[in-house]
Amino acid sequence: MTPSYSLAHLTTEGLTPPEALDVAARTGYQYAGIRLLPAAPGGLAFPLMDDRALLRETQARIADTGVGIFDLELIRLDEHFSPERYLRFFEVGAELGAQAVLVAADDPDPERLVDSYAALCEAARLYGLSGDLEFMPWTTVPDLTTARHVVERADQPNGGILIDALHFDRSASQHEQLASIPRAWLHYAQLCDGPAEKPATDEGLIQAARRERWLPGEGGIDLAGLWQCLPRDLPVSVEIPHQRRIAELGQERWAREALLASQRLVDGLAVRNV
Repeated sequence: MTPSYSLAHLTTEGLTPPEALDVAARTGYQYAGIRLLPAAPGGLAFPLMDDRALLRETQARIADTGVGIFDLELIRLDEHFSPERYLRFFEVGAELGAQAVLVAADDPDPERLVDSYAALCEAARLYGLSGDLEFMPWTTVPDLTTARHVVERADQPNGGILIDALHFDRSASQHEQLASIPRAWLHYAQLCDGPAEKPATDEGLIQAARRERWLPGEGGIDLAGLWQCLPRDLPVSVEIPHQRRIAELGQERWAREALLASQRLVDGLAVRNV
């Protein structure tokens, strides 16, 4: 079965949600992801919770293009987390027909983190949303082992783990670990490539993740080995920001090249495994 593809926010960062939906439609994606809250203080986001006009425009573009919203970015679980602060976030997600919420973790207290993640999932479930915990080496959930511990302890029916190819490789997580991950925990995965040599600092890891990802097949990550361990029908979020190349090619051409490279990898594996 051929998976669906979603244009991640970072791949065409700077486009408003309606603009991203237009680009996704013209370049062949079935979905797009949008960032409602910044990844870091001062970062770019489009808070549709507070902008009714932009929300209506986004809904109109979904209807016009047939491209759906897949995931919403992002909620960070820190020591101050309270699900009540995000109810409007979830409401907007439901109004847009979104499926998933990307969740990051900054809370250094493991027990509180599990409780917060469980509370987030409970709140999101009422709006038809999954809570997908993304492990990143510089966060308090740095690898697949830790992410599994949190999701397992929280024990929520809409809980999940988001596999990002770059973070998977940089966190030294192992392909063999994926075999024991329940299928119900896998709602989508993020695809990109990068150099075989891993950055030695958190600053380097963050720079590469947010600004210098490579197209699948260009780098040294074992993407074929990773994707063969994932369900064939798992939706693919194409997250490939590269500031220099986007500036040179333009966002629409970059989005198209990112999709084509992703399809060559994923669809090619499906054909070889038939």
